[in-house]
Amino acid sequence: MILIGERINAGFSDVKEALKARNAGEIRELARKQTEAGADYLDINMGAVSKDPADMVWLVETVQNVVDTPLSIDSQKAEIVEPALNVCESKSLINSTTAQDDKLDKLIPLAVEYGASIIGITSGKEGAPQDVNGRLEHAAKIFTKATEYGLGVEDLFIDPVAMPLKFMQEQASNLLDSINQLSNISDPPPHISLGISNMSSDASEKSLINRTFLVMAMAVGLDAAICNVFDEKLMNSVATGEMILNEEIYNDSYVETYRMNQ
Repeated sequence: MILIGERINAGFSDVKEALKARNAGEIRELARKQTEAGADYLDINMGAVSKDPADMVWLVETVQNVVDTPLSIDSQKAEIVEPALNVCESKSLINSTTAQDDKLDKLIPLAVEYGASIIGITSGKEGAPQDVNGRLEHAAKIFTKATEYGLGVEDLFIDPVAMPLKFMQEQASNLLDSINQLSNISDPPPHISLGISNMSSDASEKSLINRTFLVMAMAVGLDAAICNVFDEKLMNSVATGEMILNEEIYNDSYVETYRMNQ
């Protein structure tokens, strides 16, 4: 399971204030702790705090000063993504492009040029479809564009868009069906990812909803998640899911073994 740490996001008040003040210590600590918790990538998101590419570059360089963990550059604006990719010291991930042509035709070529991976979310001009077929149509378009530009399937992540369970309960089963069908889009298939915390937005039992849905999604093909790696119960659920799916060898200390291997 590819785990993308969600915490360096200016939607959180501590990151927002750290970015405004250029407080490198706060950002470095979040980078270090997420890496220690098992993140395979660290998502870097300026949110609505800044539209200045220099701020994204500062975040990237600040994180790279303390960890070697690959970075997920969270923006759909090429003018922000490219300067960040230019200073990335390891293979990075662009998060993300929609299925709109103007996004695909700018961001996928950047991924190819810089040897990066990219997340394509199943959303178009009218937003994210709420049915399985709509998700699959957008996914097929993203996959086709990626192929045309020469992006390897191993570098493509498809995100079928998680909806808040509290407000759109029926979407959970649609999403699981979409993941199952996306896992057969090609052989081998692209990675399938989700922003897991979206499922529990404004819900009271955030951790329980996130970890339960994550394991259910893993069983039908999900292999990447943007998530809270500080949630120990969620991380233990990932370890257990991988063991049950026969992706890890069982031993009586499998949780500890999983953490040691992260």
